Amino acid sequence: MKKIFLLIFTITLIVLFSIACSEDKDEKIVNPNGTDESVASCEGCHTNYEHLKAVHTPDPPSSGGGGCGGAIPHIQPYDRVFLGGNGFVAFKYGTHGKLSCVSCHNGVDDTADKQLAHSQDFIAKPSHDPESKCGTCHAEIVARTKNSLHQQGWGQKSMVVLRSGLDNVPDGFDQLSEVMKEGYNSNCATCHASCGDCHVNRPAAGGGGLYNGHNFLKKPNMRDHCTTCHSSRGAHAYFGIAVGTVPDVHLTKFGFDCMHCHNKDEIHGDGNIYDQRYKMPLKPECTDCHAHVAQSNKFHTFHMDTFSCNVCHSQNYNNCGSCHVGGDGARIPSHQKFKIGMNPLHDIKPTFKYALLRESPMAPDSWSNYGTPSLNNFDVRPTYKYATPHNIVKITSRTGYKDATSGQWVTFTNCAEGCHISKNNDGTYNNKEIYLFDEDLLDWEKEANRNVIVDDRLPSSWGL
Repeated sequence: MKKIFLLIFTITLIVLFSIACSEDKDEKIVNPNGTDESVASCEGCHTNYEHLKAVHTPDPPSSGGGGCGGAIPHIQPYDRVFLGGNGFVAFKYGTHGKLSCVSCHNGVDDTADKQLAHSQDFIAKPSHDPESKCGTCHAEIVARTKNSLHQQGWGQKSMVVLRSGLDNVPDGFDQLSEVMKEGYNSNCATCHASCGDCHVNRPAAGGGGLYNGHNFLKKPNMRDHCTTCHSSRGAHAYFGIAVGTVPDVHLTKFGFDCMHCHNKDEIHGDGNIYDQRYKMPLKPECTDCHAHVAQSNKFHTFHMDTFSCNVCHSQNYNNCGSCHVGGDGARIPSHQKFKIGMNPLHDIKPTFKYALLRESPMAPDSWSNYGTPSLNNFDVRPTYKYATPHNIVKITSRTGYKDATSGQWVTFTNCAEGCHISKNNDGTYNNKEIYLFDEDLLDWEKEANRNVIVDDRLPSSWGL
């Protein structure tokens, strides 16, 4: 009996010792605060913060502002690639952490030579080669995302191509001059995302680099990913940033993030090319949730098939982000505006006669720094575009008023008060400022917008 007890005791000690050693080994590998292990490996180098600082290559001088999102925050090169924190722990014990570094990034492991480590077709962002990197495990998603609006920016490309007098995308984009394509890639394309920009990295507009110690996020973070890129109009509206606005009711009342409405299938795409984002069949519609509003009040009864939802339920919003093509390309600075015009997407959105419009910044000479003094067919599309700002509230200045005593919004009893144009005795007009007339346009905008202005298209009873 004594011998059996000693044998069991000895075996128990051996097992406990083995577990302890194993745990100690893992802790050395996965150290949230960095490691003192040899830097002669990918992981050893990138978990050693002081070593990364010593061998990092400084960023080149900044080329200027950050486009539509404003100035891009600067994050040091060594901070962008440091593997540490709880995010790195989660990564190491997750599915992707079981893969070797070189299986995704190429390069050479088990060396302290930075140049050698980053040779052999090294790729800093594997999702820039999604078919061979992400596609080995996520083939179906990669196949769909290849032509998605998020990855390709077909809508922006289409505007450049058509205004240049070429056939539409995708073939038309390839026909642009090399200097025009260079201008597009260095300006417009900087905001369009690869897989890693949503699931691993911090978007370039937010400073770039690893977002959370190389941890993979199944669902991107609304503030740190989605609205970092969709900032000038999306976040600006949704969070109620502008003076005189409040956050969107879907945020304040329901706490919705972007993915409550924009599901992953829409974001990843369906594999087809859409030259206009409203053509995407998987996009959300107000009626997905508000299916029975047509008869809920007299406003809806009268105007459900006349005005787009945003005409009544959007606040004033940021029309553009002052993005510049080649430094001085934009002619329209960022501004708050509200304009109702004729529906420019009657082929895509045939229900509405009138729609909310936003003014885009492109001008005929926007690409002059890239070898195109004037776009050959600039007037092919309006510069006032169909708009669906994410700044929805139930009562706006078109549907009600703010009571001076209580400070509460009160719904109009007569739907004409805040929206219909009426003439005063002194010859001035009420509500005319919210509609887009020819007199509101700059000279070079007039021809492009002739089909969306409301001149001679409003009810004769309004007395214009």
